[in-house]
Amino acid sequence: MSRATRIAEQIALGRPPDRVLVAEVVAADAARLGSGGVAAARESLTSDVLGLGPLEACVRDDQVTDVLVNGDGSVWVDRGEGLQEWPARLPDAAAARRLAVRLAGLAGRRLDESQPWVDGLLAGGVRLHAVLPPLVDGGAHLSLRVPRVHAPGLDGLGAAGMFTAPVQELLRGLVLRRRSFVVSGGTGAGKTTLLSAMLAEVPAAERIVVVEDVRELSVAHPHVVRLQGRGPNVEGRGAVTLVDLVRQALRMRPDRLVVGEVRGAEVREMLAALNTGHEGGCGTVHANAPADVPARFEALGALAGLGRGAVHAQLGSAVQVVVHVERRGAKRVVDSVSVLVRAERPAGSGAAGVVPVRCETALDARSGARGPGWPVLAGLLADPPC
Repeated sequence: MSRATRIAEQIALGRPPDRVLVAEVVAADAARLGSGGVAAARESLTSDVLGLGPLEACVRDDQVTDVLVNGDGSVWVDRGEGLQEWPARLPDAAAARRLAVRLAGLAGRRLDESQPWVDGLLAGGVRLHAVLPPLVDGGAHLSLRVPRVHAPGLDGLGAAGMFTAPVQELLRGLVLRRRSFVVSGGTGAGKTTLLSAMLAEVPAAERIVVVEDVRELSVAHPHVVRLQGRGPNVEGRGAVTLVDLVRQALRMRPDRLVVGEVRGAEVREMLAALNTGHEGGCGTVHANAPADVPARFEALGALAGLGRGAVHAQLGSAVQVVVHVERRGAKRVVDSVSVLVRAERPAGSGAAGVVPVRCETALDARSGARGPGWPVLAGLLADPPC
């Protein structure tokens, strides 16, 4: 009888899989394997039962940030230079499904025909997303986002070519002067990486409260409090949303309120907080260009029942700076730094109507050219650090 079969029998009897069970199963073969063989077998079986199985080697690679498994069993990784196919692959669609269902279970989530997709968090902060057929073609598709063990600071990102030295000092100045900002960009552009590096510049005496749907930010700071959302259970109850968490965060005396990714109705609480004395707040937002950020906030505000006028009325005084990042080939770079300013009200328009907020480029981070928003940005950086 194989070790996997013995594990399955114990689970069928109601015993949960754990390291003790794995050790017992491997110990039964000690006479045949020897001490060295027992250690190797224990590590292999632990990976297959409690770990990432065939994906373990990918995730252990310090350079890998994303692991993607397609329905045909092919495995792709991203080391910051674009997707590359991993030499090993899953044998078939059935193996991909078994792995997806097992990992969902390790994340405390359900994955089956009645719930054919899942978001969850695995050991070590690895973020899991999986989808089953027929929502996708072929077999199960998995996506793993691997957190960096050691998040690079601004110095490290500058050395890697993400921005120039003048831009680095500008970003550091925004943090030290407690300016509110968002990091915008597309998926995989480096928003979380840059935000983590900027938060590492926060003075050690300040308390950072981070709110995330799934933990991704890795902040090198001595006083970080993390709040993480939770999905509903199998009965559809018990969900904890970012709206709930932002409200709780405001009661925890944050010196800096951080919303890891502004993506829904929590935008209402975030804007309200940044308008009521919580200086230096920040977050990330998906946007293809800095000019799209106000419209993005409009769309998110609508999810919270806010009208266009209410969003712009709060946005103009809540968020001061937009740092936009892009991915160009193998590199993630800061593209520009912009400021949010109120548009001029047309003459004779009276007091009624919406005064929109627009995004004005202050600095082209690639060329160093200053844009129309530079005087405003220079003013934000003129005051001495707080």
